[in-house]
Amino acid sequence: MKKNYRKTLLACYLGFITQAIAANFAPLLFLKFHTDYGIPLGKIALIPTAFFFTQLLIDLFCAKFVDRIGYRTSVVLSEITSALGLAGLAVLPDAFADPFIGVMVCVVIYAIGSGLIEVVGSPIVEACPFENKDTVMSTLHSFYCWGSVGVILLSTLFFSVFGIAHWKWLACLWALVPLYNIYNFATCPIERLTEEGKGMTVGQLFQTPIFWIAIVLMVCAGASELSMAQWASAYTEAALGFSKTVGDLAGPCLFAVTMGISRTIYGKYGTKMNLSRFMVFSGALCLCCYLLASLSAQPMVGLIGCIFCGFSVGIMWPGTISIISPRLPRGGTALFAMLAMAGDLGGAFGPSLVGAVTQQAGDNLQAGMLVGSIFPFILIVAVILLEKKRNRPVSQ
Repeated sequence: MKKNYRKTLLACYLGFITQAIAANFAPLLFLKFHTDYGIPLGKIALIPTAFFFTQLLIDLFCAKFVDRIGYRTSVVLSEITSALGLAGLAVLPDAFADPFIGVMVCVVIYAIGSGLIEVVGSPIVEACPFENKDTVMSTLHSFYCWGSVGVILLSTLFFSVFGIAHWKWLACLWALVPLYNIYNFATCPIERLTEEGKGMTVGQLFQTPIFWIAIVLMVCAGASELSMAQWASAYTEAALGFSKTVGDLAGPCLFAVTMGISRTIYGKYGTKMNLSRFMVFSGALCLCCYLLASLSAQPMVGLIGCIFCGFSVGIMWPGTISIISPRLPRGGTALFAMLAMAGDLGGAFGPSLVGAVTQQAGDNLQAGMLVGSIFPFILIVAVILLEKKRNRPVSQ
């Protein structure tokens, strides 16, 4: 029987939507956690830290053990833990004397699922016999963007219609997405990226110069994306005086929309484009967006820079994967895990740097954004270095 790899692709699409739900749903409830459970805002700030730190640990775990466990077991486990963590938000905070412990347990559980799909989703698609895999990869990663937009819009609509007091029902509804996807991953065809025992080890990757360029690329991709994305709401409120709700819709939501558009465009028309040149163009556009947000005295101009930054960073993460994979054909799961870890490191370090500089500059967010412009600049340099090595593929 002919294998239906479109089912595999659909499962991975839903997997990335699940990751978007895990990353974006709890932040919408931060103030609700504060008022309902009396959790101090200082503790609530630890929730995203725990989420990304757990993902980093999963990245390291995957680099060593996923090939032994297998892709199918790992990805099914990702959906199970995502569903349990999201549904658990409706139950566990009330089950502990300290509700914060219950929230954190749920965050760690669904962060495990998010980390697993982040690492194994891309190699599962890469191993499928699709043509033009760079465009397929870009389309795959666009579903994280559309998932983020969907979570923000649909959750806002739910809260408007039913009231935020019923958020626990919404948590259970979002948990249905990974719950349904368990069946998809359990029954779809899944191939190995490399033959058993033939993939490169982490130690071998560390000895490969092109791998280190890839790491720099991924750190800058993660930092360029999340430095703006995580500060977009605050920037919109500070620059234009919008309310929190309008700020979320005008800032991070439109950022995610333009990022999704970028990935979708490359997914549809990428066969007619040179990926490396598109990456350099995106890096240059990202640099301009950061400069607009940081140097413009006109708030609306800064907002435009903030929104279009989403378009500029859209190709960076999936594009790096597509550029590096053919040049390290035996990289296997270890390569994808280390690239994911580098992206997460950039996503953790970039916003922290912007925040630290903002504080040192007397809460001047524009000063923080100016420092953030270093990441797209370094990314441009790294892509150019890779282009110089394009005729020397590595096959250790």
